[in-house]
Amino acid sequence: MQVRVFYHDKCFDGACSASLFARFHRECVAAGATYEYHGLVHRAGALFDEAQFTGDENAIVDFKYSASPHITWWFDHHLSAFLTPEDHQNFLACQQDPACSQRKFFDPHYTSCTSFLAHIGETKFGFDTKPVAELIHWADIVDGALYESPEAAVEMAEPAMKLTLIIESTQDPEFIPRLIPLLTEMPLAEVLAQPFVAELLPPLMERHKAALELIRERSESKDGVIFFDITDHPLEGFNKFIPYYLHPEAVYSIGLSKSSFRTKVAVGTNPWTKKDGATLVNLAEICERYGGGGHARVGAISFPPDQEDAARVAAEEIVAELRARGNN
Repeated sequence: MQVRVFYHDKCFDGACSASLFARFHRECVAAGATYEYHGLVHRAGALFDEAQFTGDENAIVDFKYSASPHITWWFDHHLSAFLTPEDHQNFLACQQDPACSQRKFFDPHYTSCTSFLAHIGETKFGFDTKPVAELIHWADIVDGALYESPEAAVEMAEPAMKLTLIIESTQDPEFIPRLIPLLTEMPLAEVLAQPFVAELLPPLMERHKAALELIRERSESKDGVIFFDITDHPLEGFNKFIPYYLHPEAVYSIGLSKSSFRTKVAVGTNPWTKKDGATLVNLAEICERYGGGGHARVGAISFPPDQEDAARVAAEEIVAELRARGNN
């Protein structure tokens, strides 16, 4: 059996989810299966290419729902999991079918897709999660921003943080598919020590330091909201906790950046804010107005690379709204 696993690309939780799914599937569903890994990214326009769903089974993890009849497994935990109301209705209809409902799972209450997948695998299929406890632990910390401090998030002492930096920055389309199987085969420190991984780290750490200084120069914190525009310095990724490291008093951060395939508005909540959680704004709902989405505390909007002006308008509107709310 050939299984094609589609995962949230350039994302630590996405890579961990893909690796965990393959181990779970191999141990609990099809012992002789082979696995291929294909990254999916949030971009303007169509997110899926039906022509790629050619496996005997096709799985999507940590990414939006596809109503394609060729998708046999789906796991996600994002509030904005459905592109359209029709997709949501398709999923709800699936839940009325005993066979389909045992292959497609959604729960936005889980911190990471990895921990959600582990729970489903363990409780419904008897999957042993003890050997992958470290991976599950760090997927929750990274995806849920559960670091003990901004310093821990930005200074990146732990192997999981260094792996996150590499995963979010790589431009090699073969790198993450090569990395994914290792994540459930060895401790994360050993994964990081693999020569094809370790050699990438030093230049990325230097780029991380440069991004920190750039955001320090460009960011403004006002009325509890940080804003920065670095679109004139294209980056494939940067540490999303840098704004809170630089402005710990802020509640929200809006960053406008550009990469090879999109102009991005990143919207986040300071994980260490002292503000009452009940009063925090649901950022997924704000991002959905512009065609984006995410979680209640962090979201993003993707525009085509040539629509920088439209992205800037959206970012400025969100900044104004959040700053106005901060004064009320």
